[in-house]
Amino acid sequence: MQRIRYSRYLKSIIILLDLLVIASVFVFFFITRNENLKYNQETWYQNTFSLLLLFLFWMLLSGRTKIYNIARNLTYTLFLERLLIHFMLFILGVLLIGKVSYNVFFNSDIYWLSFYLFFFIFLAKSIIYFAIKYVRSLGINHRNIMFLSENSSTEILKNILKERKDYGYRIFDYNHSSIDSNMLVEFWKTNGIHTLFLPSENSFSEKTEDEIFMLAEANKVHISLIPSIIQSDFFLYDLGYIQTQPVLNQARYPLDYYSNFLLKRTFDIVFSVFVLIFICSWLFPLIAIIIKLTSKGPVFFLQKRYGFHEEVFNCIKFRTMVINDESTTKTTAENDSRITKFGKFLRKTSLDEMPQFINVLKGEMSIVGPRPHMLAVDNYYKPKIGRYSLRSMVNPGITGLAQVSGLRGDSGDVEVEMNKRILADAFYVRNWSFVLDLVIVLKTTLLVISGDKNAK
Repeated sequence: MQRIRYSRYLKSIIILLDLLVIASVFVFFFITRNENLKYNQETWYQNTFSLLLLFLFWMLLSGRTKIYNIARNLTYTLFLERLLIHFMLFILGVLLIGKVSYNVFFNSDIYWLSFYLFFFIFLAKSIIYFAIKYVRSLGINHRNIMFLSENSSTEILKNILKERKDYGYRIFDYNHSSIDSNMLVEFWKTNGIHTLFLPSENSFSEKTEDEIFMLAEANKVHISLIPSIIQSDFFLYDLGYIQTQPVLNQARYPLDYYSNFLLKRTFDIVFSVFVLIFICSWLFPLIAIIIKLTSKGPVFFLQKRYGFHEEVFNCIKFRTMVINDESTTKTTAENDSRITKFGKFLRKTSLDEMPQFINVLKGEMSIVGPRPHMLAVDNYYKPKIGRYSLRSMVNPGITGLAQVSGLRGDSGDVEVEMNKRILADAFYVRNWSFVLDLVIVLKTTLLVISGDKNAK
């Protein structure tokens, strides 16, 4: 097994840096707002206890928000979600302590304190996050892994790990058709294998599979099971207990709960009204005029797509193509001749999607959710990908986790990319949170400003 020597030391250093940032910000605010007390020794003794209380509160929260349990394959989107949740809970706690405490240390200007604290913590943790990612992309701090009994499921995972060098996985190929215990153990020792990826559905007999698990346990090799890419059972059930007896219950997704649905719907309405009044009111006429001047045809393009529970609705977009008979059957290709010059700009900046805020107000779409595909695409992939229909458990979105992660499903190896996109959509449905929506909206805004390199 590969020996991991520095992970715990690295985590300790990151925690100490966070605590140093917190202490620096609070001390700075205390000094600047209490000039007459900064040389008072007794006050500093009291505030040392206050700082220790803050540190304890921060660390207790981290056990809940898991901001220090950062897997190497954690994306920046999910990293920001954890950080935002942790920060909001921390500031709420500081605010409550300030209200019930007469200690001036806790009664600084909470708004400016929150801003500075968030800015410096966000900056410090982002620098650390990307520095670690960069180091891993150079081949440093890597994990040695291997695959056994490869199939379509392992092909998707392998593709992801090869593309994402920053995850820091080094793949070793085991080129033997049969499993020999001595040969397998020798391979682990020679290559320092840390993790063995094994499909949940494989060609091994039950005896051989048991032997592999026993050998891995004896040689301290981690085993990660990969659910079948065809079967969707993994996504349909959650593990529960009746006393100590484990049972599989039909999964309830976050947006199945009315409180979550109401929060998301309220945000959709407020955000859409704001955008339509303050942005679309002047942007729509401008875009409409340019479309009319540069090509023949209507300003808007309506296309039928599947929505919540696969109900068909008319998705509204600005027209970016010349009028053609394949608009509902043929997906966009690289350098597609049907796209107008102005249409390329609209697609690159995602401005062609702006009319979909009307769909959001009508309740047919959401700000964030799985992007709706044309009916022909859905009908083609639905029987091929077992968990494809999981996307319809929530309203489709103007933007989504797959889009801000660069997974558009219509480039490279289309079959593989579409599988990766659907995995991202399934993850979103099962792991929705309001903060995750906010992070996706923020990343989408940055993509609109900078231009999406994956847009066609």
